[in-house]
Amino acid sequence: MATFATSDQLLVIIDPAARQADGESVRIAKDVLSAGAAAKLCLPEGPDEFARALGRRGSRRPVVIGDGRALARAVALLHRRHELAGCALSVVPVGDTALAESLGVPGGPVAAARAVLDGVERRLDLLVDDSDGVVLGALGIPPAPVRAAAAEPLAVSSGRSWYRSLARTLAPRPVRLSAVPPSRAARLRVEVDGDRVVDLDQPVEAVSVTPGTGGAASVVVRPLSVGAEATPLLARGRTVTVTGADFRYRADATVSGPVRRRTWRVAEGGWGLVLPAER
Repeated sequence: MATFATSDQLLVIIDPAARQADGESVRIAKDVLSAGAAAKLCLPEGPDEFARALGRRGSRRPVVIGDGRALARAVALLHRRHELAGCALSVVPVGDTALAESLGVPGGPVAAARAVLDGVERRLDLLVDDSDGVVLGALGIPPAPVRAAAAEPLAVSSGRSWYRSLARTLAPRPVRLSAVPPSRAARLRVEVDGDRVVDLDQPVEAVSVTPGTGGAASVVVRPLSVGAEATPLLARGRTVTVTGADFRYRADATVSGPVRRRTWRVAEGGWGLVLPAER
């Protein structure tokens, strides 16, 4: 865990979408950062300029002012360049703040900018798929928003990576097949560390995968049900493979696909994010 002094030099990359969404928050963040450190401001007009600015950061610490897409874009660029291990990212969320806040970044521009100046680097897990895409916060299949499990599993067998929860409180109210749009009904094979959690003969409402801690991802499979309660199937593991007919998925704020098979692997401590010191 690294701490930072306010004398550090910063490269502040302001995503164009942030400037359009909330110029006042951008201005506030710039003022706080410039008052606390030597900050070089960069206003890219598109993804190519964004990538060039990040690649030419030199010894400056990169700070992204933008939404979840901008943060995920920065991590993906550094991952493809094999530079994540030596780079601590900071973010001041402007626009859609959900991803950054889920990772522990304050939502307001002043608090987030102060965290950039006074915070600490924490190494976080992320998912890397077999097409070199990354997931920071959550993966959802189908790409509609998926609620994460709200509690820990009841038990885990030491010899296997998957398990079933018997706690009704982990699931929302049961879903009936007639109430689910046909596009939401999917037949997927989900395997965690080689163990099958659900197969193609069991239609599912949703699958969610979230990087956890200690190198294991949390997997929640919500089967469809007809007149009975749908108990979620829970699993933890380092490798998650999903197979199905032309399915789409949401990785953080981006929808990808269709694909017939995709594998995600956990990169333990794969990236560094500057967060408030007291977290």
